[in-house]
Amino acid sequence: MKSDANGEVDLGDLARHLGDDVAAFMITVPNTLGNFEPRIVDITEMCHARGVQVYMDGANLNAILGITRPGDLGFDVCHFNLHKTFTTPHGGGGPGAGPVGVKAHLEPFLPTPVVVKNGEAYALDWKRPKSIGKLLGFWGNFGMHVRAYAYIRTMGAAGLRNVSENAVLNANYVMKRLEGHYDVAAPGPCMHECVLSARRQKRNGVSAMDIAKRLLDLGFYAPSTYFPLIVEEALMIEPTETESKETLDQFCEAMITIAREAETNPQAVLDAPRTTPVRRLDQTKAAREPNLRWTRPT
Repeated sequence: MKSDANGEVDLGDLARHLGDDVAAFMITVPNTLGNFEPRIVDITEMCHARGVQVYMDGANLNAILGITRPGDLGFDVCHFNLHKTFTTPHGGGGPGAGPVGVKAHLEPFLPTPVVVKNGEAYALDWKRPKSIGKLLGFWGNFGMHVRAYAYIRTMGAAGLRNVSENAVLNANYVMKRLEGHYDVAAPGPCMHECVLSARRQKRNGVSAMDIAKRLLDLGFYAPSTYFPLIVEEALMIEPTETESKETLDQFCEAMITIAREAETNPQAVLDAPRTTPVRRLDQTKAAREPNLRWTRPT
């Protein structure tokens, strides 16, 4: 779907696409620009009026814990990214996992088996005539669900809301500190993440990737670059709730230093990283010709 000037769903464009051949509409709330969709109920009602189910990508739940619920916003389905909100590992082929929640009208179609409770005992229910059937022989990374559940129980309702409030506060703090040095992709306030653009640095030949490499020299692993795709030279910063003001200030100072270097000495950024064990790698070759086997050095 097209976005409007505020980075929100263009309702006119959505209406034009809601034809008889559309089964579902998927959207992230808050969206990938870090903004909450203020017309999300209008969006879900428009879809339901045309018989379209609405699926929420739960990637950004870190902004709404204890504040609102996907079901109240009109969603029929939502998956939960445990690695982004509930402490489980992410990346590097790690044990990713994510439960999926559905409204009652979709419950009969869930894959088999479904865990049911009979009295005080639990069992696996395979006898579900409307089920789409078994998906995989692999039962998933159950340990990740246990870890996330333990985190939720430990935090409690008040603690989870505090997570979101601090995550939103941190992201807005970063955005306000950096808005004079980088372009802000969408008008704020943002939610748990802010998206900046390095388009003004690009005029001096410094790209978002160059900034990411220079951050390594200054002691920080870079935020996501070139995502979302609709933002030129995107830098998506998601500080979460765990960063202290001191750490955020250090990161912001590093970003400001790079912005100044891009104006006065862009070569310092283009030559980065200089302090890491290896310099820049050929990322295109690494993606096209991955070396997946370790060999002992001779």
